[in-house]
Amino acid sequence: MRTQTDTRAADLTGPGTRPPWRLSDIDFASAGSRHRADTTLFYVLTGASFVESGSELYTRNLLTYYRDDAQIADWLSNEWEREELQHGAALRAYVAAVWPEFDWHKAYQGFLAEYSQVASPDAFEATPQLELAARCMIETGTASLYRMLYDYAQEPVLRQVLGHIREDEVRHYKHFLLFLRQHQALEGRRVLKLAWAIGRRVRESQADDAWIAFRHAFEVRHPGRRCERSDFDQWQAQVQAIVRRAFPFRMAAEMLVAPLALPVVIRRLARRAAEAGLRRLLFT
Repeated sequence: MRTQTDTRAADLTGPGTRPPWRLSDIDFASAGSRHRADTTLFYVLTGASFVESGSELYTRNLLTYYRDDAQIADWLSNEWEREELQHGAALRAYVAAVWPEFDWHKAYQGFLAEYSQVASPDAFEATPQLELAARCMIETGTASLYRMLYDYAQEPVLRQVLGHIREDEVRHYKHFLLFLRQHQALEGRRVLKLAWAIGRRVRESQADDAWIAFRHAFEVRHPGRRCERSDFDQWQAQVQAIVRRAFPFRMAAEMLVAPLALPVVIRRLARRAAEAGLRRLLFT
């Protein structure tokens, strides 16, 4: 049976505004131990905290790429980066509250040294419009991840953290989609190239980031033991159980298709194809 998030349509009507949240709004000291024995969730949250905390590096690269677009550069500098870093800080605070013995800073330093070699401008798409489409795909992934984790989590403080982050990520997606629409109005739609850029990022999304984050967290959590690929594969198999239970496939498919700006009938068919493709990708 599908979960509620499987059947809920994504609201892509515009970024909108809402009151900001702050770390001080969350009582991390009251976090319970319900998930302490959940090793699978530990590595998911820790890995996400690493990637979010490295947003300054990626923002700098994006600002270089979009230096000639004042609207995008201003939003990246004044909103996106601050909110992404707050996501990292909130996840780090939760990990520290529930797993206080874990040396987060040591693991993060190792992660960042390696991750900085991967998150380079060379990985960006050939044109600003294509990169905006790719950013929509990346935000689709993060919004779907946090919605899935929100539905999976049982501990109230964690659900509060994840609830705030999932709302931010959907709003970030809407901003990138709005910027993409503006570029399309000026330059025209390039449907095939956009679809290719989105598809390429989807195919790459299972690769480097999760492995790098898991390895550094694993080796700090298990001093003296080298992380093998089999350790990572075992963890991914455990994550799949969460995906099967709570991943919002329909929402993710609609978000992936929206940048193509297809006619209604074709969009429905494309959404179904995208949903089927996501299921194949995540379950193989």
